[in-house]
Amino acid sequence: MNDLFSLQGRVALITGGSRGIGQMIARGFLQQGARVYISSRKAADCEATAQALSAFGTCVALPADVSGVEAVRALAAEIGRREGQLDILVNNAGAAWGEAFETFPEKGWDKVMDVNVKAPFFLTQALHPLLKAAAAKQPAKVINIASIDGVSVNPWETYSYAASKAGLIHLTRRMALRLAEDNIVCSAIAPGAFPSEMNKEARDHGEEVASRIPIGRVGCDEDMAGAAIYLASRAGDYVVGETLVVDGGVTHARGGA
Repeated sequence: MNDLFSLQGRVALITGGSRGIGQMIARGFLQQGARVYISSRKAADCEATAQALSAFGTCVALPADVSGVEAVRALAAEIGRREGQLDILVNNAGAAWGEAFETFPEKGWDKVMDVNVKAPFFLTQALHPLLKAAAAKQPAKVINIASIDGVSVNPWETYSYAASKAGLIHLTRRMALRLAEDNIVCSAIAPGAFPSEMNKEARDHGEEVASRIPIGRVGCDEDMAGAAIYLASRAGDYVVGETLVVDGGVTHARGGA
């Protein structure tokens, strides 16, 4: 039981790892003993975060824009040059777009879908050989970061975001069935209100947001790290294709599934 939540000696890649939820997960993984690679679009931010997180363990920056398949494959190749296997992949990089229905643009649709749905699929595909190599010893893990907005409807006009996260939740189920054949366990997390650049409301108006959350507060670093560590560790080996909602009860208050 002492090793149930350990990530000692495991190798992880976290996209969108330079800030927000990705950074929360990266720090948690490091503290549990993993060697962590983080990737994000902005190289300077990625390097700065990796340097800061290195206080907790080995953290390496690999900047990349995962919205395109060519860049995704280049990132996978770079991991392959550095590691013989990949134990944990966290598909966290995300994009959002909010605009009125009447004017919602194609670019706001394509940008969000490319990052939130296409990238997780094609990065997992590109890293499949490294995940299978890790799975020869113990289950490898793929964790997709969805959102409660893919489970229940929010009050904002974020059409492509809601569709992308609902799609990612169902894609997780489909991928999980295939990847289970190779001893790779695929699951997802649907976060609620965590302060971040993407969720400025929770970051800048935490008390107001907390008033609408049944548990009475926004999420903190440990809430997200704990959920991800559970799924990434031995503790989560039998959780296949499921989406873990981490939202302080918001989805139930909305009346979602």
